[in-house]
Amino acid sequence: MREPQYTVSTQDFLRFLENESRLRIDQFIEGAVEVAEEVHFGLKREDGVSSFLETHTWPVTIDVVKYYTSVNRNITSVEVASAILHDVLEDNERILDLYKTKEYGFEAYLNYRFGSRVYEIAVDLKVRPLENYPANNDEERQMARFQEYCEILTSSDHDVKVIKLADRLNNMKFIYDRAGLNKKIVYDKIKRYLREAEDFYLAYSMLNPKMPIFYRQIRSTYEKLRSAYYEQTLTMPQTEGITSRT
Repeated sequence: MREPQYTVSTQDFLRFLENESRLRIDQFIEGAVEVAEEVHFGLKREDGVSSFLETHTWPVTIDVVKYYTSVNRNITSVEVASAILHDVLEDNERILDLYKTKEYGFEAYLNYRFGSRVYEIAVDLKVRPLENYPANNDEERQMARFQEYCEILTSSDHDVKVIKLADRLNNMKFIYDRAGLNKKIVYDKIKRYLREAEDFYLAYSMLNPKMPIFYRQIRSTYEKLRSAYYEQTLTMPQTEGITSRT
C-alpha cells in the first residue's frame, strides 16, 4: 500500500519552516514539536499504517503556514505552535498515561508552557466526549455534539478557522486516498465527511472571514469523495457506526 503523497517527516517539516517559510525555529516551536511527538507517538490513522504525525500534524501545519503566506497575513511562532498542537487534547488516554494525572493537569501544563492563546485554540478545536451529551441514543448525541461544535467554530476567530479548515481538508484527502481499502472505519468516515461538508464545512469556509482558497480545495475533495462513495458503495461494508475524531 502506497504512502499518501503528503507524508512529511519531522526533518522535512522543520526544513520547510526554516527554508521555504523563512520562520525561525525558536524554543516555542521546538517545544510544540516535542509535545506533539510525545502525545501522538506511534498513533496511526484509519488505515492502521500511516503515521498521524507525518500524514496529519505536520501537513496541516504546513497548509496553515502556506495559507497565511498566500493571503499576505503575518504568521508567528504562536500560530505555528497552535497548528502543531491542534489535536493534543484529543488523545486523552495517551495524556493520562504519559502524565499520570487528570486531564485538567495536562491542560494546565499546556496553558503554562505555551500561553493562553495556544491553549484556547486547542480547547476550541477539541471535540467533547460523546457521553457529555444527554440523549436517547448515540445518533442523537452525535448530532448534538456536531451542532455544538459548529456553533463554536462559527463564533471562533480567524486563527481557529484556518487551522480547522486545514485539518478537515487533510482528513478528507486522506480518507479519499484510502477509499479503496474496503474497511468499515474508512467507509464510515467517507459518509460522515460528505454529510458534514454539505451540512457545514463548505458554507463555513465562505462565512466571514471568507476563505475561498479552502472552499475550492474542500469542494474539489468533496466531489472526489462523493464519486468514490458512489463507485465503491456496493463493495464497501455497510455500517451505521460513526467513530473517531472530528
